[in-house]
Amino acid sequence: MSRSAVLWSLFTLQAFCCAYFLLDMTWDLLWPTGPNRIADSDTLEALVTVALFIGLIFTGSELRHLLTRQDQLDDQIKIASGAFNEVMEARFETWSLTAAEREVAILAIKGFSIAEIADLRETKQGTIKAQCASVYKKADVTGRLQLLSLFLDDLMSDDLIKTAQQAAK
Repeated sequence: MSRSAVLWSLFTLQAFCCAYFLLDMTWDLLWPTGPNRIADSDTLEALVTVALFIGLIFTGSELRHLLTRQDQLDDQIKIASGAFNEVMEARFETWSLTAAEREVAILAIKGFSIAEIADLRETKQGTIKAQCASVYKKADVTGRLQLLSLFLDDLMSDDLIKTAQQAAK
C-alpha cells in the first residue's frame, strides 16, 4: 500500500472516530437517560480510542519525516544559491571575462533583454550585442540559453551538492 493510501486511510479512520465521539456526546447531551447501546459499549470506545492513538502516532511520524525533508530541501536551495554564484565566478575567471562582460553575462543570465541591459548599463544596444557575442564566444556557446545551461549542468551535479555539504560541516 502506498504512503498516500495509508495517510488517506488513517484520515478516514480518524474522521469516523471523531464522528463516533461527536455522536456519543450529542446523545449524552440530548438524551442523558435514554438507552444507547452503541455509545455505551466500552469495547467500541476502547477500539475507537486505540484507532485514534495509532493515527496520532503515524501522523506524528509522517510530520517528522516531512519536516526533515523540508529542512533538507531548504539546505539544498541555500547550497545551490551560494554555489551558483561560486560556479559563475569560477567560469568567468576561466573565460577571462572583463568586468563589463561579467555584468552583461549576469544580466543576460537573469533574463534581461539586450535593450534592458543597454538601459541599465546606460550604453548602446550595439555595445551590449558585441559584449554578449564576446561572452558567448569565450564560453563556447551560441546564445543565452546555452550559457545558462552550462551553469545549470554544474549545479545539478551531485558532486557540487556533496562538496558544499562537506564544506558546511
